[in-house]
Amino acid sequence: MKKRKSFIAAGFLSTAAALTLMGAPNLFAKQSGNSTVSKLEALTKFTKVISIVEKYYVDPLTINQIINKSIKGLMQNLDAHSSFLDTKSFKEMKIQTSGEFGGLGITIGMRDGALTVIAPLEGTPAYKAGLKAGDIILKIGDKSTLNMTLDEAVSLMRGKPGTKITLTIVRKNEPKPIVVTITRAIIKIQSVYTKKVGNDILYIRIVSFDKKVVKGIKKALAANPTAKGLIIDLRNNPGGLLDQAVGTVDLFVDKGVIVSQKGRVKDENVVYRAHEAGTHKKIPMVVLVNGGSASASEIVSGSLQDHRRAVIVGEKTFGKGSVQIILPIDKTEALRLTIARYYLPSGRTIQAIGVTPDIIVPFGKVEVEKDAFELKEAELKEHLKNELAKIEGKKIDKTKTKVKKKEKVITPQDLNNDNQLKEGVDILKALIITQERKK
Repeated sequence: MKKRKSFIAAGFLSTAAALTLMGAPNLFAKQSGNSTVSKLEALTKFTKVISIVEKYYVDPLTINQIINKSIKGLMQNLDAHSSFLDTKSFKEMKIQTSGEFGGLGITIGMRDGALTVIAPLEGTPAYKAGLKAGDIILKIGDKSTLNMTLDEAVSLMRGKPGTKITLTIVRKNEPKPIVVTITRAIIKIQSVYTKKVGNDILYIRIVSFDKKVVKGIKKALAANPTAKGLIIDLRNNPGGLLDQAVGTVDLFVDKGVIVSQKGRVKDENVVYRAHEAGTHKKIPMVVLVNGGSASASEIVSGSLQDHRRAVIVGEKTFGKGSVQIILPIDKTEALRLTIARYYLPSGRTIQAIGVTPDIIVPFGKVEVEKDAFELKEAELKEHLKNELAKIEGKKIDKTKTKVKKKEKVITPQDLNNDNQLKEGVDILKALIITQERKK
């Protein structure tokens, strides 16, 4: 049987996955014992309930409306990620996964029944507006999100580029809800970009796991062959394509299980393994994560942690480790259904648990006590020259020297503004020293 390509539903599935057909089980298949009787009794009860609602409910409802409401209730009670896509929702989902649309650049999920921000994507309207991982969306416009499905929320937030939307959010440690107005835009994300820390450390930021991630990492490694250490930043990365998560781990692990997928249907039980060819297995690594790291990010960080291939630094991840696919009911309606869960090499699950870092570091700034005369020799001479000119009444030469083109580097000030990154760099330097001493 042909295997279906799996996707991690941190966002939405591709059109190919959305149109995946899967045979539904025969509800009246022959069974032994009392199981068949029990199923028939349950269906009879359901039919009676429909008849009662149709006859007595205060507002007139068609059979189709009652059935649709029943299906929606069923899917919502399965888990936070399963849902019923009626004609309108199914059409909107296909537009979202295949065409351009105006959005906020935000990934959302359900946590403890609340509509929660998994992560805003860097450079998008949501990111610029200051939304943070863990924010709870209380209202979208004037509509409460209580009892609202993910699909309904996404539909409300999507719209014509240039139009505005107001979100009311609840944030930890804030005394009252925050109202944020965001302008929708066409979302275009650079998924991978790199910088250097000093001469020895390569920093790779992965914003989301789209189809170009593995290629982008390979390009960065090839362009920096002398790098002695590597930092992969997965903070606020909401996930993406499974094959890119597997491919990322495969670049640094030469053997063993990367991740396994287990469900009730035999075809959904898949084990993804590492390959020796093309593996960068010697370079020391640190991976940064936080509460906005979800799905594919958790597979990468958790798998590297289980293989003892990287030190994981930061905060506990979101906990999204289930697999959803789209199963069309007919040409206009479908189900988004959880059919499997992901398991890390050690056998532990990600779902609702997440990945706990090896070294937990809350985000913040590093307080540095500044010395007024803590200057380099060249800067000190220039400083003293200017001070002398002030005393002697001479004119100060303000001729600007030609500034070199700014390189993509992480400065000491950048590190002081991000203590998680600074901690990661310090750990990586220690790993580099340890490795060199072994040689």
